[in-house]
Amino acid sequence: MSYDNLSGRTAVVTGAASGIGEAVALRLAAEGARVALLARRADRLETVTGKIRAAGGEALVVAADVTDDASVEAARDLVHASFGPVDLVVNNAGVMLPNPVDDGRLDEWQRMLDTNVTGVLRVIRAFTADLVAAAADGRTADLLNVSSIGAHITFPNYAVYGATKAAVTYLSESLRGEFGPRDVRVTNIEPGLTDTELKTHVASTELSGQLDGMFEALGGLSAAEVADVAAYATSRPRHVNLRQIVVLPTRQA
Repeated sequence: MSYDNLSGRTAVVTGAASGIGEAVALRLAAEGARVALLARRADRLETVTGKIRAAGGEALVVAADVTDDASVEAARDLVHASFGPVDLVVNNAGVMLPNPVDDGRLDEWQRMLDTNVTGVLRVIRAFTADLVAAAADGRTADLLNVSSIGAHITFPNYAVYGATKAAVTYLSESLRGEFGPRDVRVTNIEPGLTDTELKTHVASTELSGQLDGMFEALGGLSAAEVADVAAYATSRPRHVNLRQIVVLPTRQA
């Protein structure tokens, strides 16, 4: 499978310190893209960037918090100063904090909304002009949002998390109407069970045990397998938009 269309492109990947974001950054860089890695943990970004550079790729550490307006704007400025405008944006940063709704965990709800929904919007706002300009110049331009199968299938105690991911799925669908006519592709990837740090966000021993049981019974995807899907989608000819991709372990389907 050829991913040659990624060579020479400039990408921004959020949540790049671990999991799917790290795997996407590694894969895009391996295919010849320059990659700006955004996340809060600068030390982790340095480690991932070291892997990319050791393999001969180009990467930039951008310590940023998608829940903070000024931080995202500063991140955009650093990316522009170091790499110039971008033509591929991967919105991957997210948190998963399941608990029963009647626990009333406003702190967790706000954190998920700020990261999973408003954070996505902040990044889109920061780089929309880049994507539109790239497409107008005849180049491939991609906005790829990482949602979840939880956008479609309900899981007890995951209501708020699922709602934030449903918002991302709806947002992606709506943005195709705005960006598609200007040749900017919008892709929404919805993974099922995937082995990432999201599992460690689960504070409840009971819910953590349930999640472990699902992985044991159904198996899980690796972050690299989801990253391969992202690389495939963004490397197609510029007139081909793989608009929505649900990727699940076979047994979960």
